[in-house]
Amino acid sequence: MSKAFASQADLADKKITFEQLSAHCWAYTAEGDPNSGVIIGEKFIMVSDATATPAMARDLIARIREVSDKPIKYVLLTHYHAVRVLGASAYAAEGATEIIASQGTLDLIVERGKEDMQSEMERFPRLFRNAESVPGLTWPTLVIGGGNPARGEVPGRLTLDLGGVTVQVWHPGPGHTRGDTIAWVEAEKVLFSGDLVEYEAGVYTGDAQLEEWPATLEALRALRAEALVPGRGEAMKGNAEVNKALDYTRRWVETLFGAAKEAAAANMDLKAAMAHTRKAMDPVFGHVFIYEHCLPFDVSRAYDEARGIKNPRIWTAERDKDMWASLQA
Repeated sequence: MSKAFASQADLADKKITFEQLSAHCWAYTAEGDPNSGVIIGEKFIMVSDATATPAMARDLIARIREVSDKPIKYVLLTHYHAVRVLGASAYAAEGATEIIASQGTLDLIVERGKEDMQSEMERFPRLFRNAESVPGLTWPTLVIGGGNPARGEVPGRLTLDLGGVTVQVWHPGPGHTRGDTIAWVEAEKVLFSGDLVEYEAGVYTGDAQLEEWPATLEALRALRAEALVPGRGEAMKGNAEVNKALDYTRRWVETLFGAAKEAAAANMDLKAAMAHTRKAMDPVFGHVFIYEHCLPFDVSRAYDEARGIKNPRIWTAERDKDMWASLQA
């Protein structure tokens, strides 16, 4: 390869913000790095997205402990990507007894979790600088939808009482992956979207269901949230700001997929499809955090889906390199 992935050169630490959004809801954000959400009840705490490593999770735990000593009973995996889930083991010492995910997320872990872990660890050296603290894949203990209740798998929606605050957890539809899961605190109108929604940061779509994603965003808009913890980007406050993030994500998805469909119709190769997509994407999104990190993977997936490949192909470290080399040739 003539040069490294953009993410491999992204080695500077980001400024972390831990802020309260409502009586019970907090946002942990970091300049385009993966966000986490925290819901603090009178009895228990839930963390939405576990961080990339146990070492990184301990920073989040330390910030939680500045405001609450309650057990962190629940950890929600909004989807399966390594940078979101591999820190989960750190919460066991804080009282975590349940790791929650959708059936779709569990299926993806079974299908491609090992490959995804290797791929992301090689792509994101800063986020995985403490990779030795990762004990292996993170497996849910409580699965929502499509499962067997005798095994603790809960069909439909899951409602959790943390003490003084109720959290609803469900899969609103495919988008960033086919198993995306949200946490919704209806009484306080706070939404924890995972990577279904981003703001002023790259929207990674390497494992996405692009055609269905806009409808899922509209289902989230219908909640009329007053605060949002997106997967990346700053926390959004007020319904108008929440809608800005939904609009931003929808514009990214539709611009990307539209360009890919044009490239597929013209029978372009991947490198030509990338150049074609940049004409539409660069002027609008080229300035945002991790834009260059995401775009090669986004174009690859969008071009596949535009050509009828419904189930995203598995990213491996070797496929990453092959794709990158084809774009540099």
